[in-house]
Amino acid sequence: MIKRIAILAVTGMALMALSAGIAVGQSGEGSAAKAVLHDVSGNPVGVVKLTEKAGAVRVRVEVQGLPAGFHGFHVHTIGACTPPFTSALGHFNPGGTGHPGHAADMPVLLVNADGTGEARFVSDRYGLADVLGRALIVHANPDNYANIPTRYAAGGADATTLATGDAGGRIACGVIERGTAD
Repeated sequence: MIKRIAILAVTGMALMALSAGIAVGQSGEGSAAKAVLHDVSGNPVGVVKLTEKAGAVRVRVEVQGLPAGFHGFHVHTIGACTPPFTSALGHFNPGGTGHPGHAADMPVLLVNADGTGEARFVSDRYGLADVLGRALIVHANPDNYANIPTRYAAGGADATTLATGDAGGRIACGVIERGTAD
């Protein structure tokens, strides 16, 4: 009887340790997520894979079928991708900082003449748990990171530049969902 209790106790502790390990893998170090990007017509145009390691999120982006040029690329507040993707609201900005200090501000995405593009970078501005369920948006124009264009020299920057860096319309959107980054 004592042996059975000991075996049950050890088995129970092993199951608790296993479930704790699964929980850590789901929301902490070593966790992964991805977003499938769609254009305004609903066509898939890319994938964004995110992994969290050593206190930073590694982001890998691959796109195809987008217009050539530089495009703003941000995490937006709401995970809703109803064209024209304004349903995602503004940039994810938990600190309430001005642009380009939003947690969501990421490097611009360069799309080649053939419509393909790829980017890889690391961000310590947010954790994976912070962005799960939020939208990733590719914008029509490059983000100027609130650098004031010469056209504003007389009157200063307007609200659009201060809020979005003049990144323009939203041409692709995907919701960040838990999953593998492979």
